[in-house]
This record gives sequence, C-alpha cells and structure tokens, in this order.
Amino acid sequence: MLFKLVIFSFFALNLYADIELEGVYYVENKEVNSSIITGDTKNSFPILTISDNDYLAKIKSKELIEMLNKNGYKNYQNKSSYVNFILKSPIDTSLIKQRLKEYYKKQYKNIDIEDIIVEPRTYMQSLPEEYIVDIRSRDYLFRDGTISIETPQNMKYFFNYYIKAHVMVYESRDIIKKDTKLTPLNYIKKSILLDRFRAKPLQDIEETPLQAKRHIPKGKVLTHNDAESLDVIKRDSIVNVTMYKEGMVITFSAKALQDAKVNDIIKVQNSNKKILKVKVTGLNRAEI
Repeated sequence: MLFKLVIFSFFALNLYADIELEGVYYVENKEVNSSIITGDTKNSFPILTISDNDYLAKIKSKELIEMLNKNGYKNYQNKSSYVNFILKSPIDTSLIKQRLKEYYKKQYKNIDIEDIIVEPRTYMQSLPEEYIVDIRSRDYLFRDGTISIETPQNMKYFFNYYIKAHVMVYESRDIIKKDTKLTPLNYIKKSILLDRFRAKPLQDIEETPLQAKRHIPKGKVLTHNDAESLDVIKRDSIVNVTMYKEGMVITFSAKALQDAKVNDIIKVQNSNKKILKVKVTGLNRAEI
C-alpha cells in the first residue's frame, strides 16, 4: 500500500509540476499548433499562423497560457512577456555544429555530447559560401547561448544554439575547509548534465595535488576558483635547506616562516635566528 502511495505521489508531482514556456520555438511550418509546446500531437490545437510575408510571429505569454489552460494544460508559466515562433530556416548548419563540438571537447576532457541544435536568430534562405565561426571564450560554461559567423566581407549572422551533453566533474562529499587537501575522501567523481557553471570545473584532480582555496559547501561542483596547488611547506614546520657554495653542498634545517608551494620564495629562520630567503623545491625542502 505504501509503495502504491509513493508511486502515485511521484506521478502527481510530475503531472502538476510547473513547466516554463520557452522564449523562442522553432517551427517546421507557418501553421503553429500546441504540440510544438506540449508534445501532444493527438490533442493538438492551433495557436497562430505566421503571415505569408513573415517568418516570425509572437503571442503574449499570458494569452498563450490561457489557451493552454482552456485545453487542459494547466501547469505552464511564463519567464518572458512574449513567446516567439520562428520558421526553421532551410540551411545546413552541420559545419557550425562541428565547430561547437570541437570547441566543447577542447574545454572538457570527459564530455559526452548527445545533441547540438543550431538555429539562426532570423530566417535565412541560405548560408554564405565562406565564413568563420566565432565562439566566445566563456561559452563552454553554458549549455546554450549565441554564436556568430562572419564572412570575408565582414557580414555577421547570429545563431542561437543548445547543446545536450554530460560532463564528468568532482563534487564535494561534505564541507571542505580552506587549505584542506583534495582527495577521494572529500570528493566524488560523477557525470552530470551540462547546464551552467560559474567557473570551469576541475578535471583530473588525481594528476595534480590540490587544496581548497576557500571554504567549500557540501554537494558543490569543484571548479578552478575553489582550488590551488597544494602547500608543500607549512608555517613553523622544519625545512631541509640545501645551499650550494663554491662547489660545496651544505645542508641544514630551518623553520618556515610562512606557507609555501613549489617554486615559491619564502623566508626561513636557521638555528642562529638568522632570516634567510630560500626557494621551495618540494615537500619540506628548499634551496639557496
């Protein structure tokens, strides 16, 4: 009985969950029906018609929601004032898709791209014979965006795109305190659907020792903003210092006066209380 109740609750939540209307829908023909939104072809009803001389039509979101409500679709809400319907352009965007695919694969070592959709922002009968694809430097952080193509004559055309892909990331198991070494004990590796990141996710943590640059909450995707190279010397720890002088190698111990990473120049204090500057070479090791 409990199992049946859980199953019923699951379907009820999905049935009545709010669905956000998109700001733009690309349609195959000028007769726009509700199935483009609901996916329900059996009970589809007409929404509007794109006029003969146009390739775009829009409707107020509130008006569209009222139409959907009257026909039994009561769980839609709007995120913009208008919903636009744009006639799909009869163009081959495979080259643009390929450039996007190459771009995302270059940014993520472990990405599984399932689909890429590219549509011009205005109706186009054809593409220029020659053009370059311009992708902005931080677009890889998002699943969708706007890119452009530019011709040798400096003509620019803009396109909306959407990429469906899964990315391998590292997520904090629990709260990670600042300066804590990142290890499998405090993170898990998992594949997630690419949506939007505030910074580039860390990849292949195992290859480079890292530590938390700041306090990291539980369940957070670890990014380059959250980590830094691991400190190999801690303040007040004992450092083995090697000094090269006139063909001689002298080794002595000194107290570190600050935290440090490999190649940092730091101050240490020897047994005579003298302050020296040394270059960090490894774990509790330095040289002059």
